[in-house]
Amino acid sequence: MASEGLHVARQIFARQIFVNLPVKDLKRSVTFFTALGFSFNLQFTNDDATCMIIGENFYAMLLVEPFFKRFTHKAIADASKTTEVLVALAVDDREVVDALVAKARAAGGAVPREPQDMGFMYSHGFEDPDGHIWEVFHMSEMPPA
Repeated sequence: MASEGLHVARQIFARQIFVNLPVKDLKRSVTFFTALGFSFNLQFTNDDATCMIIGENFYAMLLVEPFFKRFTHKAIADASKTTEVLVALAVDDREVVDALVAKARAAGGAVPREPQDMGFMYSHGFEDPDGHIWEVFHMSEMPPA
């Protein structure tokens, strides 16, 4: 019998994640991410937005700024000047980290720092044409306690 007043929270697990990012030029963003090897769900693509497929059940909605603005009363952060989010992608190995960052650089993305090797984790990252930061990492083991 449960104690009176005892509240047991139910764990909530999402089945999918959609990260929504404002972009200035949708075609430029699609060209950039296509060069990195990403694909798009055409069912959720029009002149205002596209759904970039990151992995199974992981998506980035790239929304042109006027459309993005419909979902918030706050000002849109200028990602070229402010960091509003770090999108981190876990990949299979160090080679994939380096290859994805190299593709981003070749497609016109900025690479603002050197790779970081912490022993248990290797990471690097890039900025897309709108300045959003994408961290790419491979964790070979759990970090030391």
